[in-house]
Amino acid sequence: MASATAGLGTDTAQDLLFDRSFRTRWRLGFDKVIGWVLPLLFLVAIIPILDLVYYIASQALPTLTWTVLTSTNPYDPDALGVPILSTAAIMLFATSLAVLLGLFGGVATAEFLPERAAGWVRMTANMLVGTPSVVLGYFGYFLLVITFGWGLSFVAGSVTLAFFMTPYVFRIADLAYSSIPRPIREAAYGSGARPYQYVLRVAAPIAFPQILNGVFLALAIGVGETAPIVLTTTQSVIFPPTIYSPVTFLTGTIWENFSQPAGSPSLALAFQAALILLVVVVALNILVRVISARYQKRLEGLYQ
Repeated sequence: MASATAGLGTDTAQDLLFDRSFRTRWRLGFDKVIGWVLPLLFLVAIIPILDLVYYIASQALPTLTWTVLTSTNPYDPDALGVPILSTAAIMLFATSLAVLLGLFGGVATAEFLPERAAGWVRMTANMLVGTPSVVLGYFGYFLLVITFGWGLSFVAGSVTLAFFMTPYVFRIADLAYSSIPRPIREAAYGSGARPYQYVLRVAAPIAFPQILNGVFLALAIGVGETAPIVLTTTQSVIFPPTIYSPVTFLTGTIWENFSQPAGSPSLALAFQAALILLVVVVALNILVRVISARYQKRLEGLYQ
C-alpha cells in the first residue's frame, strides 16, 4: 500500500485516505445504519416464533403429565406413549436409510463419477429438495402402498420419509467431500492409498462435522413432516408389531386432533404433541452444534 501511494504524490495519497465524496459518505452511513437495522430485523423474525412457542406451551403444559408421555395403554385416548415410540421407530428406520443412500450418493458424486454425471445427480437432488412433501407422499402412496402392495404400513411410511430426507444428506455429504483440499487427496493417493482407504480413513474424519450437520438437519426436517406419513400409513393405538402394520405418528396425532372443539382433551393432546416436536427439534440442533464444535476442535490444526 505504501509503495502504491508513494508514486501518486502527497496530495493524491491524502485525497485517497480522507475521501469525503458522496459515495464514501453513503458507505460510511450505511455501515452505521446497518448495525441498528440487523438487530431489529432479527427481532422482527424471532418475536413471532417466540409467540408461537409460548402459545403452544401455554396450551400444552397445564395438562401435560408424566403419564401422558409414557402411557402405552391402547384404551387411553389421551396418552402419547405410543405415538412417541412409533415416531422414534419411524425416524430411526428412515434416517438409517436416508444416511445410507445420501452418503453413498455424496461420495460417488464427489470422488468417483464423471463431472457430467455428477452434475445430473446434483441437479436431481436439488429438484427433490424443492419438491413439496405432499408430492412425495402421493409418490410413496402409489408406488409403495398400491404398486408394491405394502398397504398403509410402517415400512411404507418410513421409506417414503427416507425419500424425503435423502437429498438433504446427499447435498451435505457431496459438499463435505468436495470441499476437502486437493493436496490432501493427492497426498493420500501418492502415498499408495486406495480409493476406499482415502474415503474412509482420510476424507471421512475431515468431512464428519459437516455430514453430521446434514444428518441432523434431515432428521429435524423429517420429524416434523406430515404428508409423507399421513398418505402412506394410518393411525394405530398400539406399537406396530410388524413392519407391515399401521403406525401412529406425532404429526399425525396433531393432524387428527387439531380441529377438535376448544377445551376438549383431544385438542390438548394435539398441543402436547406439537410441544414435544418443538423440544425435539431444538434439542437436535443444540446437540449437533455441541458435537460438531467438539469434533472440529479435535481436528483443528491437523489438516490446515
